[in-house]
Parts: sequence; C-alpha cells; structure tokens
Amino acid sequence: MNLNFEIASGDFSKAGRASSHIKKVLKQLQVEPKVIKRIVVAIYEAEVNVVAHSVGGTLSAVIDEIGIQVELKDNGPGIEDIEKAMKKGYSTASKKVRDMGFGAGMGLPNIKKNTDELSIKSKVGEGTTVTFRTNF
Repeated sequence: MNLNFEIASGDFSKAGRASSHIKKVLKQLQVEPKVIKRIVVAIYEAEVNVVAHSVGGTLSAVIDEIGIQVELKDNGPGIEDIEKAMKKGYSTASKKVRDMGFGAGMGLPNIKKNTDELSIKSKVGEGTTVTFRTNF
C-alpha cells in the first residue's frame, strides 16, 4: 500500500495529518498498538521538522507485510551538520517556532529512537531526504 502527502512550510495546524491518517490505516491492518505508537511518533516528528525548517515537501509511505518505509523530501534549506542535528536538544528552530512549543531539538533523536532503520541525506541550499523503516 502506498500513501502520499504534501507538507506545507510553516503550517503547524496541518502538521500531523499524515501521521494521523497512517495511524488509522495501521489500526485497520491490526498492527500491534506499541508498534503503531513508534511509527506515529517518528512520522509526526518528521512532519514537524518539514513544517518548521523547510520550504515544504512530501511524505511517502509504503506499507508491506513486514513493516512501513517512510520517505520525506523537503526543498531546502538542508542540514549543515547531520551529526550535530542528531544530538538531543540541538535546534536551529526560529524563536517563532520555539514560542509555539516546537523546536526543542528532539525531532531527529525521536525518529531514530522509534525506527529500525534511518537514513538522512542533505545538501545545504537544496534540501533533505529522511528515510526510515519500522518493522511490525
């Protein structure tokens, strides 16, 4: 099963739409609740990162018999130092984003914690692709 979503920059009111929809699908597929929670946390964190840090992007998810593969592609600005961005508490979020309660620097660490595989590719000025998999 393939699911695709557009993610708009700066629109926090719509952050979570993809994770919410995928959660419903996984429940219908009778995936174990603990696994659903891990998947939804990872997807939500990834969505918020695109909303907060990019100029928009896409999320595609492929659900197969053993798990879910998720890919997010955004259109810039890219991550300057991925290793630094993976550290808990490190954030490049604007004051405006932090004032809304986002940007605590836990997005990428939470994605890593809740997935079985994680790949991040980024080029400054071009964008970032985050791919992760969680098995059922």
